[in-house]
Amino acid sequence: MATTWTSEPAEILRAGTDFALADVDPRSTPGFAGDKGYARQVLESGREALSDLQERLFASSRTGGDQGSVLLVLQGTDTSGKGGVVRHVVGSVDPQGVAHHAFKQPTEEELAHDFLWRVRRELPGPGMIGVFDRSHYEDVLIGKVRRLASPEEVEQRYDDIVAFERELAESGTTIVKVMLHVSRDEQGERLRARLDDPEKHWKYVPGDLDDRLLWSDYQEAYETAIRRTSTEAAPWFVVPADRKWYARVAVQRLLTAALRARDPQWPAAPYDVELEKVRLAST
Repeated sequence: MATTWTSEPAEILRAGTDFALADVDPRSTPGFAGDKGYARQVLESGREALSDLQERLFASSRTGGDQGSVLLVLQGTDTSGKGGVVRHVVGSVDPQGVAHHAFKQPTEEELAHDFLWRVRRELPGPGMIGVFDRSHYEDVLIGKVRRLASPEEVEQRYDDIVAFERELAESGTTIVKVMLHVSRDEQGERLRARLDDPEKHWKYVPGDLDDRLLWSDYQEAYETAIRRTSTEAAPWFVVPADRKWYARVAVQRLLTAALRARDPQWPAAPYDVELEKVRLAST
């Protein structure tokens, strides 16, 4: 293929402490040299590399090698495309090496513990790719916008998250945090499409409109959370998501880069390969 990326997503989509969400055009395609049709080809061609790296990591962990993991955190407003990323990007690897969890409204048991308690229970094991469809960040987004927690508590949670993610990184987990940034107009179109299609009615939640009325508040909450918790150990990547095809190839590239940086290796056989060939031939 011709040049696909003029700049690496891990560089141009990374958000720092001075990040401004208003500076990100949700319809843009930063660094990608192609259109929708080309993106489909890129997504398909990238499956093999991602699958190979994931299998190496999984195999190594099962034979005493790399005991680390990768955690993909997906955040975004309703209809931002989190499910599509899970299906089209993560769905291309061996499912036995993936641990997916979608965080919903906390249960009574979960509310009886600190907000990170339920998150720790769902962390990926050795050799796994963990996927959080929404995550511990709900507790500083909804908590702040809906005033479910005091401003002081929300501030403390930012610090708790930074410490938690540093702990994960130091224990061998590579964290890839992605915010899928969709525009208010695009969200409206996607919600309308769900209402127009009986096969999509199950995906529509009337409560989504309540959050839509608080759009500006949520945008501010996202910006603050990203600024406060984007660190060297666990940086944020803000991916323009009005064009689903761009969001998918960008996240695929980010996840592939994260796995490649770990450099997982195929484990050596714990037996004499040539001898086993001879034994096999005699059976």
